[in-house]
Amino acid sequence: MTRALLELAGVSRSFGGVRAVNALSFAVREAEIVGLIGPNGSGKTTVFNLISGVFLPNGGALTFAGSSLVGRKPHEICSLGIGRTFQIVQPFNSLTVLENVRVGAFRTIGDPARATDEAQAVLTLVGLSHKRDALPPSLTIADRKRLELARALATRPRLLLLDEVMAGLRPAETLEMIELARRIHASGVTLLVIEHVMRAVMSLSHRIVVLHHGEKIAEGTPQEVSRDPEVIRAYLGEEYRPA
Repeated sequence: MTRALLELAGVSRSFGGVRAVNALSFAVREAEIVGLIGPNGSGKTTVFNLISGVFLPNGGALTFAGSSLVGRKPHEICSLGIGRTFQIVQPFNSLTVLENVRVGAFRTIGDPARATDEAQAVLTLVGLSHKRDALPPSLTIADRKRLELARALATRPRLLLLDEVMAGLRPAETLEMIELARRIHASGVTLLVIEHVMRAVMSLSHRIVVLHHGEKIAEGTPQEVSRDPEVIRAYLGEEYRPA
């Protein structure tokens, strides 16, 4: 079996008297795509913030490639090989698309010319090379999502955390984003994906972890999870029908 790249063991986080994440344990193996789903407020983005160093856990262990993530700053975690996107994209609006991506490339490349080449290669991968000189405010929602992906990919992550990259997209754009995620995965990047578009996350993921009120209520293949009575009751709804 492929070894675990990311491991959470009994991870908890509270805000005041509210337990946002409670004793959460799961692993993401190298070369895997894992979906993280659940109702709004179930703790999904808090989990991403714990992994990426935005929040400290109140308890438990987080390890990446055998190294503890607890207490590390976000830039240190990025340097270890974890990249992430955000639900609300916030590019540098005064920089071009290419310049935005080149910022990420500078994490591993000090030479400006080589960083530019790396940024251009990433833009080609995500389908934005023809808009390299555009400013972010001129982009469509779908292209802003692609730019967000490109900025994260330019840091050369081993693990990429995707936070609702399909939110707000039209059906055709969603299909294109699924294919893009598959290309990114095929390039050697492990993916942990938060997504509310169920048809997308079910078709994309090898395994799915389901959260409810900060706790894991199910974990398994998309087929197993989509038929789990507790998952249907807490999140999918009786009207959901797996493909």
